[in-house]
Amino acid sequence: MKRILFVCVENAGRSQMAEAFANHYGRGRVVASSAGTVVAEKVNPIVAEAMKEKGIDISGNKPKLLTQEMVKRSDKVITMGCSLKEVCPAPLLKNVEDWGLEDPKEKPIQRVREIRDEIERKVRELLTNIEERTHNQ
Repeated sequence: MKRILFVCVENAGRSQMAEAFANHYGRGRVVASSAGTVVAEKVNPIVAEAMKEKGIDISGNKPKLLTQEMVKRSDKVITMGCSLKEVCPAPLLKNVEDWGLEDPKEKPIQRVREIRDEIERKVRELLTNIEERTHNQ
């Protein structure tokens, strides 16, 4: 089973959505987690509302601080895009894929839905690629 770590700055939006989608669609194939470099107190409530529309409740999730141990345990690390260059996690990590996604913080629900849908698409593509690589080994 592959371990995927999604990283963003606050672990309150993008990485929380990616973790939830990966665990939802990747049951039995992947275990996903998420973390941030400067964590928020709670998950963005508008992000939680947008995820509930997809039938996934992340309102009780707690943002987690990124640790080297989390990185070491992961088979794949994906950063979500760096809106705050001074706390961007990407330069601290090796073998990272960056998805360059817009931060949903302080965005209206319609824009958050668009970001959510882009994350969902990218997660599904990632899971398909993991599955294809596993079958080809």
